[in-house]
Amino acid sequence: MEPLQIAECSSPLAREPLGADRAAALARVFKALGDPVRLRILSIVASHADGEACVCDLTGAFELSQPTISHHLKVLKDVGLLTSERRASWVYYRVVPERLAELSDLLGVPALT
Repeated sequence: MEPLQIAECSSPLAREPLGADRAAALARVFKALGDPVRLRILSIVASHADGEACVCDLTGAFELSQPTISHHLKVLKDVGLLTSERRASWVYYRVVPERLAELSDLLGVPALT
């Protein structure tokens, strides 16, 4: 395969170095995902019916207090992985698919054949 062809199908990470600002922003996202509780929360929300989960759906999955779970949810929202919507007294969370796609595209490396 010629270098031009490799560059066209390789991930952004492999095509060119990240700038300082972009690297810092992405590092925040990966740091958020580096916590096992937050990674599980993201997984629970993403795999929940209709792609959204209420705080009440999350608290039973962990031996953590509700304020601790709320803190983890806030971290995931702050880095753009989750959005939320208040309905009556509950808050529902959804994964931001564009943000996950961005991470996937960044790290995706095509199979070499």
